[in-house]
Amino acid sequence: MILQQIPEQAAKNTVAGSPRVLFEMADQSLAIADNPSDLPLEMNGLIRKSIIHFYFCLEGSAVFEFGPHYQREIQGGRNYFFFNPEQDLIFRLRLAPHARMVQMNISIESLHQLFVHEPLPFLRPENIRQKYYDEREIPSNLFVELNQLFKIQLSENANRLFYQGKILELLALYFSERKPDTESCPFLNNEDIVRKIKHAKEHLLKHEQDAPTLKELSRLVGLNEYQLKAGFKEIYGNTVYGYLLDHKMDHARVILDSQKFQVAQVAYQVGYTNPSHFIAAFKKRYGVTPKKYLMAKK
Repeated sequence: MILQQIPEQAAKNTVAGSPRVLFEMADQSLAIADNPSDLPLEMNGLIRKSIIHFYFCLEGSAVFEFGPHYQREIQGGRNYFFFNPEQDLIFRLRLAPHARMVQMNISIESLHQLFVHEPLPFLRPENIRQKYYDEREIPSNLFVELNQLFKIQLSENANRLFYQGKILELLALYFSERKPDTESCPFLNNEDIVRKIKHAKEHLLKHEQDAPTLKELSRLVGLNEYQLKAGFKEIYGNTVYGYLLDHKMDHARVILDSQKFQVAQVAYQVGYTNPSHFIAAFKKRYGVTPKKYLMAKK
């Protein structure tokens, strides 16, 4: 079920507005909600049993109110995953001013068919009747694809096919999180080391425009260079600086999608002092130059 707008007269101190349904059929749906005003936007929602619900908060924040005594807040850059096989749950969503959110729903049966050869943990027979809740950071590659839902313009005939395929793409990116191989990298059994590697990733992204050297980063988090390099590759599927480069390119693509900046401006925003180096890196990642990428959107 897609979120429904609360009538304006019943929502004191809120603004009129509603989510936009991009795709909807019996077993899956996709919608976006954008609150451009300076007042919260309130919507009614329903978590249906046998349906997997995803809520991706791209900007701002939102509060899920489950009755008068329980609520959960989600911040920009994070997402919630809800599954309750026991009963339907009614809630109210309060979208903060200038917040943006993507909602995706899919039936448990449809998701099970997609992962029939390698069942997800909550799809295994012993877990299928258990409630499941997850909150996680939206990875940069998934953030890029979600952000495009607010920008893309297609013909009416192409819409349905595009968004149906987009649901599959979003599911693939969401569930593609790499699991560490603790046999080939046994020190990843140590929770403290895993925590330090995750801290290294967070520090790297926070200082992406003035990234520390591998030696500096290792010293900062309290690991030797081998532990950091090997562990980072196992957890994130990329080298330390390969991961940073991919993040920069994903960030650049989001900025280009806004169509507010020239290529050189984007290069400086993601930490390049020489725009030609940025252009080369972008083309290597996406197969086109930033200029051609922008032209294709006009």
